[in-house]
Amino acid sequence: MGRCSGATNQGGCVQAPERPRLLPVPGMPDRKSSRKEAEVQESGGCRSSCAHRCAQGARRRRWEEPEAQPRPRPPMTSPSGLPVSPRAAAVRGLSQGVASGASWRLTLLRLPTPFVSVQDLKTHQNLPCCSHLSWSSSTYQAWAQGAGPNGTPLPRERLLLLGTLTDLSGDLEQECRKGDVYVKDNTGILTCELIGLDLSWLGRLFLFPNWSYLPPARWNASGEGHLELLSAPVPVCPSTASPGPPTPLPVLYPETASRLLRHRGKLRGVQPNLAGKLVRVSALVRSQKKAHFVLSLGDGSPTGSHVSIVVQIPAQLVWHRALWPGRSYVLTALRVVRIRGHCYRVWTTSPSSHLLPLKPECVRELELELDGPLLEADPMPPPVPSSSQDGDGEPALVRHSTLLSYSGKVTGVLSQPAGLYEMDGQLALCLAYQQFHSLRKVVRPGVSLELQDVHLLQSVGGGTRRPVLAPCLHGAILLRGFSCQKPETQSFYQAQGTSLFEQLVWERQLGLPLYLWATRALEELAGKLCPHMLRHHQLLQHSTPGNPSPGLQLLAPVLDVLSPPGSMRRNAHKEILEEPHHCPLQKYMRLQTPCSFPTLATLKDEGRCRAWAAFDPKTLLPLPESSYLTSCQLNQRVSWSWLTLLPATSHPAQILIGVLAASSHKGCLQLRDKTGSLPCLILAKHSQPVTDSRFIGCLVRTEKFQLVIERNVRSNFPSCKELSMTGFIQKQQARVYIQFFLADALILPVPRPLLHSATSLPPQAEPTLPDGPHVEQSRLFLLSHKEALVKRNFCVPPGANPEVPKPILSFHVSGSWLGGTQRKEGSVWGPPEPKGEENKDQKVLLIFRGSSVRWFEFLHPGHVYRLVAPGPPTPLLFEEGGPSCIPQRPLELAGYASCLTVQEAWTLELESGPDVPAVLDTSRALPKTSMDDLLSGNSADCLVSFSAEILSRSLCEPFPAPFWAKPGGTRTSRASVKLTVAVEDADCPCRPHLDIYIKEPHLPPPLGLLPGARAYFGQLEKKISRFHNIYCCFRPSTYLQVLSFPPETAISAPLPHIFLAELLQGGRPPFQASASCHIVSVFSLQLLWVCAHCTSLCPQGRCTRQGSTCPTQTSISQASIRLLVEDGTAEAVVTCRNHHVATVLGLCPSEWTSLLESVRGPGKVALQFTGPGAQPESSARVDEPLTLFLRTLCTSFSVLRPVVLSFELERKPSMVIPLEPPQLQRFQCGERTLLTRVNPKIRLSCLSIQEPKHASSLGAFSLSC
Repeated sequence: MGRCSGATNQGGCVQAPERPRLLPVPGMPDRKSSRKEAEVQESGGCRSSCAHRCAQGARRRRWEEPEAQPRPRPPMTSPSGLPVSPRAAAVRGLSQGVASGASWRLTLLRLPTPFVSVQDLKTHQNLPCCSHLSWSSSTYQAWAQGAGPNGTPLPRERLLLLGTLTDLSGDLEQECRKGDVYVKDNTGILTCELIGLDLSWLGRLFLFPNWSYLPPARWNASGEGHLELLSAPVPVCPSTASPGPPTPLPVLYPETASRLLRHRGKLRGVQPNLAGKLVRVSALVRSQKKAHFVLSLGDGSPTGSHVSIVVQIPAQLVWHRALWPGRSYVLTALRVVRIRGHCYRVWTTSPSSHLLPLKPECVRELELELDGPLLEADPMPPPVPSSSQDGDGEPALVRHSTLLSYSGKVTGVLSQPAGLYEMDGQLALCLAYQQFHSLRKVVRPGVSLELQDVHLLQSVGGGTRRPVLAPCLHGAILLRGFSCQKPETQSFYQAQGTSLFEQLVWERQLGLPLYLWATRALEELAGKLCPHMLRHHQLLQHSTPGNPSPGLQLLAPVLDVLSPPGSMRRNAHKEILEEPHHCPLQKYMRLQTPCSFPTLATLKDEGRCRAWAAFDPKTLLPLPESSYLTSCQLNQRVSWSWLTLLPATSHPAQILIGVLAASSHKGCLQLRDKTGSLPCLILAKHSQPVTDSRFIGCLVRTEKFQLVIERNVRSNFPSCKELSMTGFIQKQQARVYIQFFLADALILPVPRPLLHSATSLPPQAEPTLPDGPHVEQSRLFLLSHKEALVKRNFCVPPGANPEVPKPILSFHVSGSWLGGTQRKEGSVWGPPEPKGEENKDQKVLLIFRGSSVRWFEFLHPGHVYRLVAPGPPTPLLFEEGGPSCIPQRPLELAGYASCLTVQEAWTLELESGPDVPAVLDTSRALPKTSMDDLLSGNSADCLVSFSAEILSRSLCEPFPAPFWAKPGGTRTSRASVKLTVAVEDADCPCRPHLDIYIKEPHLPPPLGLLPGARAYFGQLEKKISRFHNIYCCFRPSTYLQVLSFPPETAISAPLPHIFLAELLQGGRPPFQASASCHIVSVFSLQLLWVCAHCTSLCPQGRCTRQGSTCPTQTSISQASIRLLVEDGTAEAVVTCRNHHVATVLGLCPSEWTSLLESVRGPGKVALQFTGPGAQPESSARVDEPLTLFLRTLCTSFSVLRPVVLSFELERKPSMVIPLEPPQLQRFQCGERTLLTRVNPKIRLSCLSIQEPKHASSLGAFSLSC
């Protein structure tokens, strides 16, 4: 060895020698420029702590200390001849390099360049950096420009790195080698990546002139950084490699080696050497047992034979980094083995095998006689299904990928945990079907890759638009260039899910199109739920049988359909060795995006947009009827409407996902995600509400739901002609909510620390629990009645703020205590405290207000609940006189033993099982009022309860104030909502119709009151109108429970066909029906034109209103006719209005329009016909042509004809007014006078009139003709 040109101090450290005068080295800056660059970097650049610390020490030693005189002291060496100090060894090696002509190495000694150890990099270097000691500034600037305008180049530091290249990680045994390469020194070890590894470098000491260091993410405390060696290292010690073999090495070439596999007995006891050109190298496959890869040697011709060699010796796995396709190699000491479980006989390496470069002068071909018996040819392997998602589709739908080789540069990272990148700005690269653990840290924008035997899949679908490159185990990913870009700062959540994505490929066996969709779906779910509802590591955790992954559970219903579990697992040997090639990427089908997971904010906005886009006032009104409506009636009809959107109406179908929460401000249930919340109405199943509060905070996933949009419009349309003009719409609002059955949903629990966001409690309302054992006390109660959730006034306690309190949202429940107070002992509740009067019914009234209204949707009559109060035991907490009780005197009048105000920190739990006393075998059927009491006129039954189907819903606008009313008066009428329902009764097949009015403070109405839905109404107030009709109103004590949602498809049941006499029989006749009858006579006919605003008469189209003018001069026509019909069983007086009058008169639309125009002049034509039941009424002049025409028409057979009449009763069924008994009536038949009892005439309203199809449809009337 040459001597060091410097000197050492007393501590054995090498000191800088005297500065010799050297000529400038081409390509390297001189010392002045180097010092200038160092000053610029120090002042303007951001230097890491490690580089800064090392540089300061070097400057102090190199430039500030006085130069010491050189001492003739030899450097310290170890017994093996290697230097003890890495610094001394570096200086010695560099001095030898100068002697050999490497002049730039001496230049390095002249620079103030500090040494850095592996431990310093791992401990102090927290930012990515690079060191290029052999580069000039211009060379670095040219290299840094490769980062592009959007990238940041790695900052340059001047650090000397010295270490040993090895494939041993720490103190691992040789059998545990995995093919990785490390840089090791006395302080530690680091993983490194390099291009073109020379196997002779392993175990030698090197100086690394050009390298980059990438530290682990700041959140990853247990992670380690890695090195990227950008150029060949400089050996410190001269190479001691032995020269080539003295005699040529006998080798077999691929063709002979391939034939030799089929000869019996030729290879016993022989380990030949194989030589050839490297045609292909597979991926490095790691399993739990061992790792291996396969290389193929050929003769160099495209059509020539090649032979595969399996490398699975741990010490030889590092060959995978040294192999370069296209070069020629020699593998020594090979043997033939048969792969277990397969019929393949392949070459494999032995522990004594070596990898050598092929030099023709150092080898000779081994001569073998191959005349012996041949082994049977390997049977043709059975076809392997390419992907579990192919299914049984038609062959025309199956596509084949293209196998090719590709070289390009990574230009983007799509998803690093999923192994998705962008190549050359046009292609997608999926590395998930290979085990690329070592490349995961290296691959970033700017990295050059060579992909051998990669699959090209085009038009994969599932939302992926660009072609995809995906290598399987058969191909190889070769690193051909490092990136100069500084990697983007990766947050903690961006690095989650690696094991889950690997599980989708290696365990669920997903094909590439489905895998790409699954990765995008998981990203959507993470964007919806993380980090507020779920942590990223919780959503994307690895799924195990005892701890399933929430992300995989959310996707499982879709994946089970498209890729059923239990598919054939991938076999690495068959995938690499089998010919023809079979792998999951070979065949695929274009995937139609199965579903989407929209955010709640997107779902809400999309539903609102679609609802208003579909809003058309003309479609809300029947076309023939709308032209006869006044302005008030028209605007009232369009004021409220609703639209239901189903998931199947969207493409792709939408899946609803959110965390169930209970709102403490509105008292309703909500689904929440990171973007917002959406109210929801949930039923456990048909006719059963949700009663278990443990669902709060759970993750809900459902594919069957209804997105309901209720539209409220304030408009001033003058008439139906202006319905298409949006300028008459003054205000529009929409209420959006979701309704679904819990039985159709997937419920996933969420870890408890994240549930505070779902309970809707303010921070000050969160109970602070002690660090010790959890202390709680509770009491059971049976709920008997729940009142409505409305704003109520409460008494102000003495000493409180004298200001008038505002009404607050609250509700009351009443029930009975079941036993005494219980305290929690560990995880179970202790026995109840004994009470003095056990058999006494202890009625209690619970008041829920403030944040406690969040329990409203879970409390329902007939269930037993546990009221839980956290904190230390408080005496008489649930008893009379306790801190939560109210004064007793008002309660004695109501019959309650105590009244409690439920505190915000208290919770409610549904109780069932052994804690509920066995004597409580109470029927949970909801109480219902009998039909007789409901329809009777008895005022004692003022509160009624029943179940009903909602037929229609409309908004009743307040009546305009009369002109004599004072502005701002106290008597102001408010708007209300009118529900028309069909009351359900098991004993009554014909359901009577009833009107229910909802007024303040119950507005807006509760969720779910839609036409077609079924609901239970408890304790409605029954009222009787001045027209003796029965209707009901909501009261603060009213209990409402939605029993079912509207059907997804509207089913219109035909009206029952009856005889008119059935309406006079006992029982309850149908409210709407149809009958075949004959028009006997016309009683009256009226045609008129009125003002659309004030309904005053409009002759010549001018309003006759006195005192003020109407805002619009629009007139509309109205018509009515009263008929006498009979079907042979009874008679009825039918009133037909508007467009039904034209049908009765038998006029076509043009004739009817001409008739109405002829009435516009006088403004009104009214005719009264003589006959039974006729009433005196003023009419037009008899001699007018129009009057004569109408009288003739009404008495002609074109009007008096058989028809099929659909009708409804003029008065809703009730027993307020008893039916009139039949009366005696005298008839004259010739000379005889007949006296008989005649039933009263039935009064009906016409719904429609149709002509009979055949005579048999006339019913009883056909028998009387």
